[in-house]
Amino acid sequence: MQSNLKTSNMTDYTIGLSILSRGTDVKLASAEARRVLSILEGRVIGENDIARESLGRPFFPGRDADFNISHSGRLIAVSMVRGKKLRVGCDVERIRPRMGAEGIAQDFFSVPEKNYLFHQGRFSEMRFYQIWTLKECFLKLRGFSIFDMKSTPSFVNDERLDFDEIVSSQLAFRLYEVSGGNGERYILATAIEGAIEPKPEIRWFSQSFLDCKMIVEIKAVPNSAETVSPKR
Repeated sequence: MQSNLKTSNMTDYTIGLSILSRGTDVKLASAEARRVLSILEGRVIGENDIARESLGRPFFPGRDADFNISHSGRLIAVSMVRGKKLRVGCDVERIRPRMGAEGIAQDFFSVPEKNYLFHQGRFSEMRFYQIWTLKECFLKLRGFSIFDMKSTPSFVNDERLDFDEIVSSQLAFRLYEVSGGNGERYILATAIEGAIEPKPEIRWFSQSFLDCKMIVEIKAVPNSAETVSPKR
């Protein structure tokens, strides 16, 4: 399917998106994600082609390729990169009223993040989902679970989206707004570790597609601190 947003790149780094005709259940979403992943890989992906790290994160054993999958509402997202020592994460969330969002922010967000949420004196759902997807993306990149949310770095610095934690390997996050004419909107967060360039190529794998616009690009500063968790 033709994409509405493409970028040229030297590293094979792709975000495959698919919008389904109706809301998805887990089985349907998983089947569509597997279809997109199979196309990106150029082969049919079966259960035996995927292994899991000790904390459950899936990966391709014995291959210089990494992937991550997310879905929300009708939107499926598959992040994939080829290259040695590269690792990716992605998370997508449909923007909608969420009961208890302010309480979630109070429990899991940093002080700068909480301040960022109150735009012009009002709680901003859009900003809530921006921070939430970045945090989920970070957890999925590292192979952690939602129960580790409190330990995620802050993604707000000086009242703007940023990432000021020192890391040992190049790390880049990108945040996108995905929207359609019917008012349906999503926030998509992607991450790549081991490189900060190039930007991913956005490709659609459904007959219809939504507008995909990058909101912000965040690059972390490399340092000799602890490295990314190895696959095992």
